[in-house]
Order: sequence, then structure tokens, then C-alpha cells
Amino acid sequence: MDGYKTGMRYSKTLIPTVKEVPAEAEIPSHRLMIRAGYIRKLASGTYTYLPLGWRSLRKIMQIVREEMDAAGALEISMPILQPIELWQRTGREAAYGPTMCKFEDRHGRINALAPTAEEVVTAVAAQELKSYKQLPVNLYQINTKFRDEFRPRFGVLRSREFLMKDAYSFHADPQSLETEYRRMYDAYCRIFKRCGIPYVAVEAETGEMGGSGSHQFTVPCETGEDVIVYTADGSYAANIEKAAVDPLPRATPPADAPAPEPVHTPGVGSIEAVCAFLKTSPTEMIKTLIYSTTDGKVVACLLRGDHELNPEKLVQALGSGAELAAADVIERVSGASVGFAGPLGLSERVDRVLIDHAVAALPIAVTGANRTDYHTRNVVPGRDFALEGPSVTVTDIRNAVEGDTYGGQTLLFKRGIEVGQVFKLGTKYSKALDAAVLDEQGQPVTLLMGCYGIGINRILASAIEVGNDKDGCVLPPAIAPYEIEVIPLGDTGDVPATAERIYEALRARGADVLLDDRDARPGVKFKDADLIGIPLRVVVGEKSLKDGKVEVKRRTDAQPTLLPLDEAVEQVMAILAEMKTA
Repeated sequence: MDGYKTGMRYSKTLIPTVKEVPAEAEIPSHRLMIRAGYIRKLASGTYTYLPLGWRSLRKIMQIVREEMDAAGALEISMPILQPIELWQRTGREAAYGPTMCKFEDRHGRINALAPTAEEVVTAVAAQELKSYKQLPVNLYQINTKFRDEFRPRFGVLRSREFLMKDAYSFHADPQSLETEYRRMYDAYCRIFKRCGIPYVAVEAETGEMGGSGSHQFTVPCETGEDVIVYTADGSYAANIEKAAVDPLPRATPPADAPAPEPVHTPGVGSIEAVCAFLKTSPTEMIKTLIYSTTDGKVVACLLRGDHELNPEKLVQALGSGAELAAADVIERVSGASVGFAGPLGLSERVDRVLIDHAVAALPIAVTGANRTDYHTRNVVPGRDFALEGPSVTVTDIRNAVEGDTYGGQTLLFKRGIEVGQVFKLGTKYSKALDAAVLDEQGQPVTLLMGCYGIGINRILASAIEVGNDKDGCVLPPAIAPYEIEVIPLGDTGDVPATAERIYEALRARGADVLLDDRDARPGVKFKDADLIGIPLRVVVGEKSLKDGKVEVKRRTDAQPTLLPLDEAVEQVMAILAEMKTA
């Protein structure tokens, strides 16, 4: 990264630190990136990166490039502006919905601003790859992406415009895909380690990307939007969308259970309202959710009252996309207003019924009565509605919660920030876009694909999110805008000239150095150095120079250390090397 170790004088750059931040800056990284002069907001979900922020991003991109190149990937650049027809052929225009930024050009053609690039890279492969002899190949880019987030928040962690490294590999057989997937997985581990951020790799759902397998790389952090589910011994880890749970044992229907009893519950359709009205608990209730699938089916999903449906597990169980049914569909199949659907007799009115394991484990429950303003008491699963049948399936369709187990071990939960994900895409895109090669026998073979993404902005934001204190950012040397700051205290005596010599000597040794040559008070310089997160600082003061020494302080040290002036450069470089390998 020699190109970035140019050194800089504070007076010649732009570092507009501020004390106040907008009220909308809810989390530390957002507040500090504004306060430290890394970013400035242009509009909702869009930010300008000022010199400090851009230097850090360039360093992150350089690390990513080095590791991708070392792993054999080939860098390209694909258009941000993409014809909508490609997205229609794969069905993802509908899947992205309003999140996709679209516009009509002067010729009446609809175009998309790239939220990702599977379609474009597959079109390139369809055009350029003709023989198995050209495989495998892995193409990557670092480019801007656009997603019209409904609610941009947390600064650059959830913005409408962001930088992503996205790579795509093409293969003739599953073994080759598996090999490349592992190669990329290992490269990601090296990237995040070199960036100096803590991370965990967990199993993940493929979501709308499709495919047969995925891992997500997450930085554990209390302010993260993702939830990591894991066992204490480390034998299992997944994100909340993927996390499996052990099924609860089926309940034995009580022999003396009374018959189902309709109860008038006027205007109380929510779980909370019904529990309050009937003096029961959500754990003793069954909620019935009606979904419409993308292939035109109507599905009833039964969950325990305190559980939440997992959309990704639902898609996996159905083999198609699904969304909550419209009110008229719910009223048609249940015979009641929204909020009063129940399982009794429902299997005859819908195409499928999916029942969560926790529902099958209930001995007796309260449900909707399929009658407006009524619920039913004393409903026994297996007695009053079927737990098996041609259209009835008991399966895992809910989010894991505290108290659940997997493999007999208690599941634990922590929050995190997703910084990367790898996917085995299979043939979802290559089949839709006719990307195939001829095999050894001259027969066409549809290409297998892998996909590998990293959020460049998110690496920087997550590093600040987990690396900060009351004084500002605490950044790893590898991605801090500068590794070292030389701070002269005053402009008298030998102070300026000595600071200049140390600055130039550190630069000559390959360090990335900022010289604070401002006419400012020492306190201002120290506060700004801490705020912007410079990992190591060298302070040249008249008092210490009289003793032939300078002060050196790591960003995380409570007090500075005095070093002999004639050894300062050597020892500072040694400290920096130690910090980089810590």
C-alpha cells in the first residue's frame, strides 16, 4: 500500500472536526464519522467521504484487492446503469420491488441503478465463456451500488448508495464450485483479519440471491441489525434467518380435554388483546397467518402466540416466495375479518398448511375461530386439526428464541453487523440468462456460479462501532487514515525542526504520517488526534527535548512513554509493527 503512505501536513488537508452532530446520528460510528470529519451527509442515505474517510476506504479496498488477486480473481468494472430486461429475465425486478432504483431514459427505456451485479456478470459469461477449458473463472469489481432503502439509518451502515466488492465465479461442476467457495471463504478471513476487525463466520440463508449454501461474516456489536445464534462450544453458529432449533416433543392430547368452545371476543384480534381478554398467555395460543405465494397458492402458517414467523424458512419450506395475503384473501379463506383466523377446518380452504413444531407440542390452546369477533378455547392439536396429511406439514418456520436448543445445546444470541457474505448460487442466473459452455464431449453444460460480496463502507463503520471511546475513534493501523501523527508543541526553539525531521524520517521508513503543523493549542491537537483515531502519536515538546527525549503514545495508552530522541524513529516503527501484528 505504498501509494497511500505519502504523509500529509495538517494545514494542507481538510479535517473538519466538529463537536455537535445531528440528532439522527443514533450510533457511535455515525456520530464519530461526522465529528471526526470522515463524512458529510448530502441527502437521506447518501454521504460524501471527506479526505480522512476516503483514505480509510482506499486502504480497505487495497487490502481487498490484494487478497482477491492473490486468490486468483480477476478485477473488472461493470456498468452501474443496467437495462431492466436482464432483471426481468431472472425475476428479480419483482423480488427487489421498490428497493430497486429505476428510471426511464429519453428513449423510453427502463433502466436500473445496480443494487448488485449477478445479471450483468452472467450476461458477460454467456457472451465470453464457450468451453469448459476456460473454467473456472472468478470476476470481481469494487463499485458503487444503489438500493432505495425504505428507512436509511445508522449512517453508512444502511445507506442508499454504498461501495461493494462483488465477485462471481463460474464452474462446470460442483467440485470446482466448492473449491472456489472455500478459497473465497479463506480470503475473506484474511481480509477481515488484515483490516483488524473482529468477526465471526456463520451459516446464512441465501434469501432472494438463491442457491444451495451461504456463510455470512459478521462483526459482533450490540448496535448491529443482524442477530447471530450460536452454541457455547462453538459447534454451531448461524444468523437468525438460518438458525435451526430442535423440535419440541409432541404433546399427548389430554384424554379429558373438553370440546372446543367458541368465546365472544369483540374487537380483540391481536395476541396481546386476546390474552388480556381471556386471561391466557401467548405461549398457550396459536396464531394463524395466511400467505399468498408467488405461484398463486394460499398457505396457512400456524405458530405459537409468542413466536415470530421466519420468512426465509417459509420460503425454504414452500420452495417459492410468499407474502402476507391481502385482507380479502384472508377473509375469503377464513370466513372472518383479519385477526380471527384459526386452524379448525382451514386445511380444506387453503392449498397448504405449515405447522411449526412448537404448535404440535401444545397440549391445548386458544385459537381464532374463523368467525369475526370470536376465538376458540380448548383446541387440541392432532384432535381438532390434523398434524399430518397430503397438504399439512409440521416443520420449523419460526425464529429461534431464548431457551431454544440445537443439537441438545442451548442457543445463545448476540447482535452483529454484516460485513460480507459468500453464496453458492448454482444455476439460478446462468439458466435464466442462457450461460453455458461445451463440456469435453461437446455437450452444453449450464454454468454453476458462486457469488462473494463485501461491504467496503461497512468495514470502516463497524471498525469504529467496535473501536471507540469517550474521546473518539480507536482504529486499527491497517485502515486508519494515518498510522502515526507527529505533534509539535509550539514553534519555538528546536521543536519545529525536530518534528519535521521525525516526520520525514518516518515517511522514509514507509510509515503513513500526519504532521500537525497547525498554529493551535496543544489540547486542541491532542483532542483532534484522539477524535480521528490515529493509532500512534509522537509529541515533540520543548521540555522533553531539553532532556533529549520525545513522547510516544498509542491511542489506547493511558499515559505517554518518553523515548530517547536518537532512537525515537526506530522505536516508533517497532511499536507500529507490533500494533499491526497484535
